[in-house]
Amino acid sequence: MTLHIFNPEHDIALAANLENFTSPHAGRQLRYELGYLPALWASADDVVLVDDVHEAEKNFQMFRTYVKRMGLRNNNLPSAHFVTKRELASLTEVCRAEPWGWDLAVRTMLVKNGISGTILPSISDVENVRQLSHRRITAQMLPLMQTEGTLGEAHEFFDSESLRSWQQSRGTVVVKAPWSSSGRGVRFFKDIAWNVNQEGWLNNVLKHQGSVMAEPYYNKVKDFAMEFECRAGKVSYCGLSLFDTSNGAYTGNILATEKAKEQMICRYVAEAYLHEIKEKAIIALEQLLATDYEGPLGIDMMIVNDGEDGLKLHPCVEVNLRRTMGHVALCLSELCNPDHDDEWVRVMRNQGTGLKLRLL
Repeated sequence: MTLHIFNPEHDIALAANLENFTSPHAGRQLRYELGYLPALWASADDVVLVDDVHEAEKNFQMFRTYVKRMGLRNNNLPSAHFVTKRELASLTEVCRAEPWGWDLAVRTMLVKNGISGTILPSISDVENVRQLSHRRITAQMLPLMQTEGTLGEAHEFFDSESLRSWQQSRGTVVVKAPWSSSGRGVRFFKDIAWNVNQEGWLNNVLKHQGSVMAEPYYNKVKDFAMEFECRAGKVSYCGLSLFDTSNGAYTGNILATEKAKEQMICRYVAEAYLHEIKEKAIIALEQLLATDYEGPLGIDMMIVNDGEDGLKLHPCVEVNLRRTMGHVALCLSELCNPDHDDEWVRVMRNQGTGLKLRLL
C-alpha cells in the first residue's frame, strides 16, 4: 500500500526548511480543494491523505461528473480511498509514501502522525532533495543540453555588487530566489539604479537563502515542459506538457495526445530537434541527480524570439524535482481520451473547487 499526499506548498516549504511549517493560506486552500488529485494515479489498494474526507469525496465525484458531462469516457477514472491524519497510525500496511514533493515539513508531519520513519527518506535524503532543488541545477543542466539552435545561461550570485556588475553588460535580467514557488521569488531588474523594493527583496533573499540566480531576459514565444520519472538511477520520459502562465504563475494545461502536442511545438522547432533535446535531458538528469533523487520531475522550457537569429529553444528554464501539473495533465489525457484522436484537445484549469476542462 502506498500513501499519496498532495502538498502543493512544497516549494515554499523547501525555502523555509522547517520541521513545523505552516503553509500560506493559498497553499492550504489549494490542498483542501484538490487533495483528491493523487487518486488519479494511485493504485486500487493505495490511500490518499486529505484534510477532509467528505470534501475530497465530494470534489472527486464532482470532477468525475464533470468529465462525463464533457462527453469523455470516464469509466477509466479510478475510485479512491481517502484518509485523514488521525487514521495514519492505524495504516500498518503502508510500505511507501509518495507526496507531491519531499521536504522536511511533510516528512515530519508523517512521522508525528504515526508513519514509520523506516519507510520514509531519511532527513539527510530530504536535504539532498532540497539541495538538488536549488535553482543552481539550471546552471548545471544548461551546458549539458546546449546544441545548435539553443540558448540560455544562468549564474549564481552571492552578493548584490557582483550581480550589479554582471547586469551592466546584460540590460534587463531575471533574478530568482534559489527556492520559491511557481511565479513567486522572481524579479525583473531593468535598470542599473535599483529601486528600494528591488534592493530590499534582493537583500532579504541573500540573507535567508544565501544567493540568487540570474539570467538574461528573453523574448518568450511559447512555454512548454518535458516530464520525466526517475527510478533506481534511471530516468524515463513521460511526455510533453503544454501550459499557460499569467505573470509567471501557472493557469492551465493542454490535454492532448503526445502526437498532437508534438505537432504544436513543431510549429517552432523540428521534430528531430525536439527528440534530441529529450535525449540530452535524460543524459543530463542521470548524470546530475539520478543517484540522489527518486520520483517524478519536470523541466520547463521555452521557445524564444532571438531577433535577427529567429526562433531558438531555451532547453532548461527550471527543473522541478517534484510532481507537476504537467504530470497531472498526462494522467488525465490517458484516462479521459475516448478515441485516441490526435485532434482531441482540451484545456485543464484549476477553478474554484476543482479541476475544470474546457474546449480549446
